[in-house]
Amino acid sequence: MAVIKAFAALRPKPEYAKLIAAPPYDVLSSDEAREAVKGNPYSFLRVDKPEVDLDTSIDIYDERVYAKAAENLGWLVRNVMTRDDGPRLYIYRLIMDGAPQTGLVACCSVDEYLSGAIKKHELTREDKERDRTRHIEATNANTGPIFLAYRHSDNPAISGIIAEYARDNESAYDFVSDDGITHQVWVIDNADVMSLLTDGFAIVPSLYIADGHHRNASAANVALKRRKNNADPGAEFNYTLSVIFPDTELRILACNRLVKDLNGLSDPELLERIRERFAVTPSATPLKPNKPRVFGMYMNKKWYRLELRENWRIPERQADALDVSVLQNELLTPILGIGDPRADKRLDFVGGIRGLRELEERVELGEMAAAFSMYPTSMNQLTSIADAGEIMPPKSTWFEPKLRSGLFTHWLE
Repeated sequence: MAVIKAFAALRPKPEYAKLIAAPPYDVLSSDEAREAVKGNPYSFLRVDKPEVDLDTSIDIYDERVYAKAAENLGWLVRNVMTRDDGPRLYIYRLIMDGAPQTGLVACCSVDEYLSGAIKKHELTREDKERDRTRHIEATNANTGPIFLAYRHSDNPAISGIIAEYARDNESAYDFVSDDGITHQVWVIDNADVMSLLTDGFAIVPSLYIADGHHRNASAANVALKRRKNNADPGAEFNYTLSVIFPDTELRILACNRLVKDLNGLSDPELLERIRERFAVTPSATPLKPNKPRVFGMYMNKKWYRLELRENWRIPERQADALDVSVLQNELLTPILGIGDPRADKRLDFVGGIRGLRELEERVELGEMAAAFSMYPTSMNQLTSIADAGEIMPPKSTWFEPKLRSGLFTHWLE
């Protein structure tokens, strides 16, 4: 069963919602975040990436960074945010290119994450997990929501309840962010509706982490630590801020790859090696793959279409059949010598939302030697792999639109 819990969210006053709402902390570099907050003292990036308010010489994991996060959150609370006077559930709808995705904002159980009822598909990195753990401890809050999915077919009634409430009630927020995404929020304060939704999720067997593995792991770390001094199972630290969407509404884009060098090979030598495993065809235009096991490659101002040869044997593990795994195992490792995509500094990743031009520019600027465009992973692949207890390679998915941080904050006390 999926346990969800209503909570009293800390939220922006309506007139400040657009100014406070910010992209997730992990989609912007520190330099990009510094640029994004210019002229906006209310941006929630000042909480989630507080180094923007400190000298660039200070390490992002310095204790002063976490202290600044708590200070900045306190300033927002005193000036432009309020906390609801009792437990609520919330509806969060994002509209991108005319396509809506509507989720329920609630707190989910840390114990369900620890038991595997909330399923993951990626490994976490120790440094990033430690960073978010320290951030939660410093702010005493979950400041960024975990992006969860459920199979709509497990209980189609949930979407109907949410849609009906949004239709019949006035929204608390309704604004368009600078990237053109519409953000709408409704506050559910009707006890009967909250019970219907809580009961509705109780028959959903599993939730799936779409994005936020480090945030979920860090929330669990904090909960386990605090339980040593407080065994109350209902304590707020045993739950973590989440937005839960039906799988049918989610949109996954490709996460493309770039490589810094060609492993000592010339362009012709690389193409010759690739032809051993792929059919290679020059492309007159930038290539966005339109089916699995087809890849685009950009090198020396030329695009190529790479299609895996038909004699390839489908592996037993589902994760090994993903396009990101195929590219890794058939090209990046054996030909370019990139053995560990999680750690190799010669490999970089670019979300599909940035477009193919981003790949071209980074190669043309000399930052990278070649780029590979990918066909996106599907939601069915994600849930099936998570159900099987398998782990995807890093950066197998890129979800759009991104949830904004700052619209909901969950205090741990």
